[in-house]
Amino acid sequence: MSSLWNWLGNEIEAFNNEIRDLPVQEKVGPERVRDRLRSRFSFDKPIPVDEVSTDVSRMLRQWNVHVTHPRYFGLFNPSVHDAGIMADALAALYNPQLAVWSHAPAVNEIERHTLGAFSKALGFSEATFANFTTGGFEANFSAVLAALAHHFPESSTDGVAAIGKKPAVYVSEETHHSLVKITRMAGLGTNSLRQIPLNKALQLDPDALAQQIARDHENGWHPLLVVATAGTTGAGIVDPLPALADIAQQYGAWFHVDGAWGASASLSPRLRGTLAGIERADSLTWDAHKWLSVPMGAGMFFCRHTEAVQRAFAVNASYMPAKTRGDTFDSYAVTAQWSRRAIGLKVFMTLATLGLPGLGEIIEHQAEMGDVLRERLQDKGWLLTNGTRLPVICFTHPEIRAGHFETTDLLRLIYRRARVWISDTVLDGERSLRACITSFRTNEDDIDVLVGELETVRRELTP
Repeated sequence: MSSLWNWLGNEIEAFNNEIRDLPVQEKVGPERVRDRLRSRFSFDKPIPVDEVSTDVSRMLRQWNVHVTHPRYFGLFNPSVHDAGIMADALAALYNPQLAVWSHAPAVNEIERHTLGAFSKALGFSEATFANFTTGGFEANFSAVLAALAHHFPESSTDGVAAIGKKPAVYVSEETHHSLVKITRMAGLGTNSLRQIPLNKALQLDPDALAQQIARDHENGWHPLLVVATAGTTGAGIVDPLPALADIAQQYGAWFHVDGAWGASASLSPRLRGTLAGIERADSLTWDAHKWLSVPMGAGMFFCRHTEAVQRAFAVNASYMPAKTRGDTFDSYAVTAQWSRRAIGLKVFMTLATLGLPGLGEIIEHQAEMGDVLRERLQDKGWLLTNGTRLPVICFTHPEIRAGHFETTDLLRLIYRRARVWISDTVLDGERSLRACITSFRTNEDDIDVLVGELETVRRELTP
């Protein structure tokens, strides 16, 4: 086994050293992968672990979109720090069970300590209730359930049908679509979602929100939840948090901020001001596996109302160890999960090895690379279609607007060349190209490669 661990360490180091020279993706169909699996893994006899490891590593290296590549400019899937890789290995080795405090005192307290530091960075009290989640979906779901328990305590026992009112959840068209699933799963139904128009800055419009809540109130709806976004998926937009917090307070609605990606800007002195008002949230979602560059998945949920969380998730089971201290909590009784991996260990080790200032510097570096990309694009005649200080850059070209080719045509050739990876999105009815700086390793040379690829493909497509 010692030789196997040496191999693994060498593989990790080699991959990180070689990734910039690899294609961002290699096109492959399902038949090729399935044939490989059928030919090598019939499961009718054991295979030595070193052979399995070598095969798996080869498949992952060859047949994978390398989201940790410095020239992957796609969704919020980052390069990861070595400390996070080490932490995941240690979590697998010791396999702590975090359902109850007594089974994993070290990791439970490590997580509490880590979440307390992030609470303080957000402007919350270090005593704010917080827990690690599998990702943003679970954190957003926790917010809706806590808001229900806060507004309608009877819903925890008698169900949503017993409320006697129609709870409304206010979102924009740029709000993460996890809320669609969540309203179904929570028993609210998707008709409870009230989609508020965007303003010219692609933000949830406060005036339109106030008008919609007023109309709904007259028609028997109860304003349950206002969902603001700090860093939208499509365009990196931060909603006007202070104005939305005012409206939520005026109408008695729970104010939730989905900061799955953008909340990390709170660690940057340069960017922190873009999140003004986030400290007023009743609850907040923050994914460490996005801009904090730890392995997936590592979501975080913060909530000011501990009693609402306890009401939403409280449960007792005779087969679970009894709680022995009042200053700890058993995860299974106050969160959506039961058995749980040591999610927070990789966040703790990354934070400990870099420090809050180090994480802030990495975030600012990526924001600076976003500024470089904007400048390079505009120098070449590309047009920006979003406005944000965060490193999500949406853009188009006069030739696209003239109908000479579409964004999908450009992406098809970009993916075939496999030197960079970007996506597209629809903003204000127009399909735009989208590039996000997701890797702390991305530098100006990588930006130049991206712009060079765009120009090469554009010229190929131009009639």
